[in-house]
Amino acid sequence: MDPNDPQRRANRKLVTGLLIMTAGSFAFGWALVPLYDVLCRAAGIGNAEAKAGQAVAHEAIDPNREVTIEFIAQPASVGSFDFRPATASMRIHPGKLYDAVFHAKNLTGQPSVAQAVPSISPTGTAKYFRKTECFCFSPQKFAAGEERDLPVRFIVDPGLPGNVDKLTLAYTVYDSTQSSTRP
Repeated sequence: MDPNDPQRRANRKLVTGLLIMTAGSFAFGWALVPLYDVLCRAAGIGNAEAKAGQAVAHEAIDPNREVTIEFIAQPASVGSFDFRPATASMRIHPGKLYDAVFHAKNLTGQPSVAQAVPSISPTGTAKYFRKTECFCFSPQKFAAGEERDLPVRFIVDPGLPGNVDKLTLAYTVYDSTQSSTRP
């Protein structure tokens, strides 16, 4: 067989390209977790410090300022959970630790796993909203028809800009039963 055969050269070029693409895909997948952490920290999404188990410093309470916290909950469109806040809103003093409760019920006749995804608005204020304990940090397992209260503990940083007098903590709950049972 001739080493200069055009078919052989084309095959070699294809194999080399595929190997480079495979190595690049592996490197990208390996770097994805640190990149995701950097992106979340930069955007103020997910409260990475609390997820990592780092202590959240208690700030000095600002007794002269009140901020309204609105709570919104919604199941995903394909969800199988009833999910709602115990209270629609509360007035808080920045720097003080507060508790809120959300109620969830598995509407299916079989065990299910729920995963809550939080969002905080207005945009750019997530870095001032620190959750010290939250059901959104890990998947929640429910027995068939089970219902229970899910707590959230949080502090609003006194450094919250003065023009912000209302924050909204919203959760979307997804049924992650399929993804949590895969090997």
